[in-house]
Amino acid sequence: MLKLYGFPVSNYVNMVNLALLEKGLPFDFVLTIPDQSPEFLAKSPRGKVPCLETEQGFISEASVILEYLEESGTGKALLPTDPYQRAQVRALMKEIELYIELPARSCFGEAFFGVTLADPLKARARDELVAGFAALKRHGKFSPFVAGDSFTLADILFLYSVELGATVGQLVFGLDLLGDFPAARALLQRLGENPNVKQLAARSDAAMPGFIAAMRARMQGAA
Repeated sequence: MLKLYGFPVSNYVNMVNLALLEKGLPFDFVLTIPDQSPEFLAKSPRGKVPCLETEQGFISEASVILEYLEESGTGKALLPTDPYQRAQVRALMKEIELYIELPARSCFGEAFFGVTLADPLKARARDELVAGFAALKRHGKFSPFVAGDSFTLADILFLYSVELGATVGQLVFGLDLLGDFPAARALLQRLGENPNVKQLAARSDAAMPGFIAAMRARMQGAA
């Protein structure tokens, strides 16, 4: 049986977790705080999560794991069969990660952990977030899902990354990045009603206060 290593407040872990649930694949969730121990580095070369254990060995990096799950051909398909449409989904996934998730992550310290970031870093992140949301507005179909009329891997990236990007935009920059994006707000609401999403959100919410307290202490101690 597949084993997913990770902790419940990680966006990337939850992306893989949701894909497994939506595909209907049996798996065990192994609560794991990533570290640099030889034991864990043997599973994940950079000591990061998510990490997926298969019968053949371990796979790390969320995007690679998601591709593996699709290429395995088991469970519900989360990519279209048509090559062009598959490419569109993958492009949306990459755009959401590069231009929304990663700029938002660069501001985690100030948004959640009480660390003041350098102005140049913040300015770059702000510009990237604004441009990233604009690109999503142009490229996404929202009919009603990101890439069209079916739930795909792009919706999983959208759920976790866009919500995060909007939160960071508000907390750090005072921006309402969803204010003029009703299609995105509607899709977030729709996805939030998914039973699997609710299950993962409840687990994340329960773990979040302890995680934030621990990270805040670590980051302020290192400052």
